[in-house]
Amino acid sequence: MHGKSCSSGASFFCLHYSMTIMDFRLFLINFLPVFKEHTFALYATIQVKAKHLFHLKANVSRKRDLPNDPRLWVVPPRMNLYIQRNLQINQIFHQFTTEKEVWPYSIDESILDMTHTWRLFGNSVREVARLIQKTVRQKLGLYTTVGIGDNPVQAKLALDLYAKHNHELIGEIHYETVPDKIWSITELTDVWGIGPRMAKRLNRLHIHNMYELAHTNPYLLKQQLGVIGSQLFATAWGIDRAQVTEPTTVKAASLGNSQVLPRDYFNQAEIETVIKEIGEQVAARLRHHHKLAGCLSLSIGFSYAAAEADGRGGFHQALKIDPTNDNQVLTQQLLWLFRQNWEGQAVRNISVYSSKLSANSGQQLNLFETPRNQIRRSRLNQVIDEIHRQFGFTKLVYATSLLKGGTAIKRASLVGGHNGGNSYE
Repeated sequence: MHGKSCSSGASFFCLHYSMTIMDFRLFLINFLPVFKEHTFALYATIQVKAKHLFHLKANVSRKRDLPNDPRLWVVPPRMNLYIQRNLQINQIFHQFTTEKEVWPYSIDESILDMTHTWRLFGNSVREVARLIQKTVRQKLGLYTTVGIGDNPVQAKLALDLYAKHNHELIGEIHYETVPDKIWSITELTDVWGIGPRMAKRLNRLHIHNMYELAHTNPYLLKQQLGVIGSQLFATAWGIDRAQVTEPTTVKAASLGNSQVLPRDYFNQAEIETVIKEIGEQVAARLRHHHKLAGCLSLSIGFSYAAAEADGRGGFHQALKIDPTNDNQVLTQQLLWLFRQNWEGQAVRNISVYSSKLSANSGQQLNLFETPRNQIRRSRLNQVIDEIHRQFGFTKLVYATSLLKGGTAIKRASLVGGHNGGNSYE
């Protein structure tokens, strides 16, 4: 199991926890890949030692990139187990700071603000970090990697760039060490928040490393890159004013789902089957949250070959609609968006999102449909939702999901897009 958990204090701690499934001490290899359900959509997370020994990237997205070596095991994910471990680890974090100062950042990452509590557990921040490591190890058998900094971004960079290569599994960055620890980074993509596309944009501004980023005019960065330019400039100087105890303000709520297809889809009927499945899933979520959607968006991602031939990675289209959470209305609009923009390219990614949400406080009648039909369709959706809640999704599915290309039935058992594994075993 792989994961990271960030905690912070007068220093911030970033902890990386991993459960050893296999330990080849002779070869110093621990390998735990994380796979999606289909061999065509292989995604593996490689343990650091195995990555270095076999010269692998951090993540493997194609089966052909994995060496044929008996020391490596192909292990399916067990998301339910990972969720359980995440909850257990966060409970341990609550022993070192208040619950309010523990911010679960993701399934494998949390941030702890220990500004007011670390002195209760040791004489130095590093000593407290070691105590957290030992506590997690003793109670759960997991190793933790700790990044220490004066704010979250410093802790995150300390974890990613230094802690994993330290024999104590602890790395530190502070304001006074920013020139040595951050400006010395020569590969922009090594930095959290900078991907290959952003690195290319920075290269066009004659920025090739963190020193150059830190010494570029911040007004130029904002002019060329927008708000993200200012954020990257702050990162280069190790500045992060985020407060763990301050709740994140959501400017505009949305509900949606996305899916990486198990193979390239060329057939229009198959693609539309998946679009309808995702649309119905989004509609069910809207009803569950008692919301109506006033805007619907569809994103289609092309396969690698299609993107290279077409010159674009896909398309994204949004459509303003009358507020609704009805299956039929939403899927019809999605199919219209798809047919208006698709030109036969092979499809690999599909995303559907609803926004401009409003409370479901009534039903808007229209002149083009009788009130009886609208009410009957609404009641049918409610009955289907209730059956799914009581007996599970697979007990009642649309016939289209049984056709070739349908993915809803197989994905019903997934957790976060991954195999749930043997639940809480």
